[in-house]
Amino acid sequence: MTAYLGIGTNMGDRAANLRGALDMIEEQAGHVLACSSFIETKPWGFQSENSFLNAVVAVDTPHAPYALLHITQEIERAMGRTHKSVGGVYTDRIIDIDILLYDDVEINDVELTIPHPLMWQRRFVYEPLLEIAPHLKQG
Repeated sequence: MTAYLGIGTNMGDRAANLRGALDMIEEQAGHVLACSSFIETKPWGFQSENSFLNAVVAVDTPHAPYALLHITQEIERAMGRTHKSVGGVYTDRIIDIDILLYDDVEINDVELTIPHPLMWQRRFVYEPLLEIAPHLKQG
């Protein structure tokens, strides 16, 4: 199955954080098929002096969606993330990994929503996504 993951960071050595997350995704989640360019953007949904560095990665994964979610959450914890954004309240973070798409799977529950509901509203998601998967379109 092919999953598209959005990754972002606005703390510390941001490029090293993204590269470290990519290495861990390759080791734990599945084979990285493609990675977009890194894109620098201002924080979305909150104020911070720290700009974000973001990318989207395509992963050939043997893991089911919920297993992949738990793997990405464990990667975040291993990299030092102490809490997730809840209820639309965002903060600075060393790493954030979101499942954007998982083949044609649709899930909508309290734990996981696929496709990611805000991906077409966030330039830092849709630009890198379309860079590596131009066949995808909003819809």
